[in-house]
Amino acid sequence: MGPDPVVATYSIVACDLADGQWGVAVQSKFLAVGSVVPWAEPHVGAIATQSYANPRYGPDGLALLREGRGADEVVKALTAADEGRAERQVGVVDGRGGAATFTGDACHDWAGGRTGDCYAAQGNILVSAATVDALAVTFEANAHLELGQRLIECLAAAQLAGGDRRGQQSASLLVVEKDAGYAKLSDTVIDLRVDDHERPIAELRRLFSLHQELFGATPPEDWVEVDDALAAELHERLGKLGHEGDLEKAFADWAGAANLEERIDGVTRIDPIVLEALRKASA
Repeated sequence: MGPDPVVATYSIVACDLADGQWGVAVQSKFLAVGSVVPWAEPHVGAIATQSYANPRYGPDGLALLREGRGADEVVKALTAADEGRAERQVGVVDGRGGAATFTGDACHDWAGGRTGDCYAAQGNILVSAATVDALAVTFEANAHLELGQRLIECLAAAQLAGGDRRGQQSASLLVVEKDAGYAKLSDTVIDLRVDDHERPIAELRRLFSLHQELFGATPPEDWVEVDDALAAELHERLGKLGHEGDLEKAFADWAGAANLEERIDGVTRIDPIVLEALRKASA
């Protein structure tokens, strides 16, 4: 048998305490990295397990965080119980924003991590420490962005700084918030994965933009009032798309077919993103 495959990754685990969100962003020259590295639970914490990853670090670490243990304590407990810790990396952010990162002394160069308020950044088989520094600096400089966008910017900056020295293959973004997922029946706000792509971060950014179009939230004050003229336009455009009859039902039927049902609330006022989508579809 040949040697075990070398697994290299750079990632950032982070939280936005004001918005009640925790998340993980990761890129690697590894197939479907999002199926292994990221773990998160709202008000509990977020974990990235990588470099000959031990997937048990995810559920076991979240269980420890759920008990109220801090990030440092969780990292120590996970690695102390793992005979393969010398080859592991792990980053943890806890429910209070505390952060810790660990790099085993047998991880492939360049390998290391960095922490700050509400984030832990780490990577291995990197061109240099500049990749992890870029994750950290970009996170610190973009507090004005929502967490998902902030984490994507971190990945993009890290890649520009050198990234994984073997190249790119996959990336993922996971963001959780209590009862803020689909139909308010899930804690998963964003779970996007690029499993095999020449430019996975660019593709992840494209998917994030599409996700925001379908599931984002426009402030209520920016919604459009439906007057008689706009109602007539809606009837006409929906009719072109095969949705006739009662306006509210026709509009809801079209929105459901277009996967925009999360962005509608009757037809007295309309999210401008949805209105623009209808206009494009019926042009």
